[in-house]
Amino acid sequence: MQHFKTITEYCEAIGLSAPLHPHFDIRSFEDNMGKVIPQMKPFRHEFYSIALKADGGGKAITGYHDQFPEGVTIFFNSPFQILSWDIVPDWSGYYVMISQDFIAGSHHFEKLLDEFPFLKIDESIPFEIQEEDLNNLLPIYEKIQKEYESSGEDKFNFIEIYILLLLNQVKRLFNEKFDAESAHEKIRSADIKLLARFQKLIKTSFYPDAVLEAGANLHSPSYYAEILNVHPNHLNAVVKSISGQTAIHHIHFHVLKLAKAELLQTTASVKEIAYNLHFDAPNNFSAFFKKHTGRTPLSYRKNR
Repeated sequence: MQHFKTITEYCEAIGLSAPLHPHFDIRSFEDNMGKVIPQMKPFRHEFYSIALKADGGGKAITGYHDQFPEGVTIFFNSPFQILSWDIVPDWSGYYVMISQDFIAGSHHFEKLLDEFPFLKIDESIPFEIQEEDLNNLLPIYEKIQKEYESSGEDKFNFIEIYILLLLNQVKRLFNEKFDAESAHEKIRSADIKLLARFQKLIKTSFYPDAVLEAGANLHSPSYYAEILNVHPNHLNAVVKSISGQTAIHHIHFHVLKLAKAELLQTTASVKEIAYNLHFDAPNNFSAFFKKHTGRTPLSYRKNR
């Protein structure tokens, strides 16, 4: 999966010119059309983005929010969030990109995620707005772009204020769209679905006939996070918040159940069981089993 650390790397990768500033950029979708890659497979980047799609077909997927509205849409990208898109080259609107260094360098954004929680990786829900709301937001983007392309030495003083204005306008619309309780319930529902998908994926990945990519590490949460199109940290946070156990605990628990079943119900050797459960070596399997049961695999088989 591609990972872009800077705004410059990202722009070059999707077919656009480098930004005027390494830590901040604003683009109009109209200017992008015909240049930007219309289909991007899942990737990550390390900056924030606040986008306004005034019109256009196709969709963008941010994290596990795959229900992309068809009308006038506000959507967000957060650092390390997994993104992808498949768009029709007819989009209009704007988006700003703000690096974490830009955020850290301004006292205006000291409590960014507390004041604007829709920028959090697990709460960045795309949502549709009305035409009259579009008329309130477009002039802010236009002012940001005008300042950004100006030669004024103090232009970022104005840009920071306009970004704050934009964030507060979006916050008002976000709160109108999702009151605190319904937003929480929607996020909670998505989290529960993610946990269920994770648990099912663990089981199916260890099926004897499962088709796996070369080098797949079925013992690592990162393997499942990539398939589920979320960041490993987010997967672990969601799994732990609902189940009380970490993602790696769920994997180990399932592997242990399979190992015990093999030892009790088959005559397969420890070596065979180790490779069936995708351990690199039998010794690693034996160490894993003893750590979690206090017994070696052969001792467990014999005593049972």
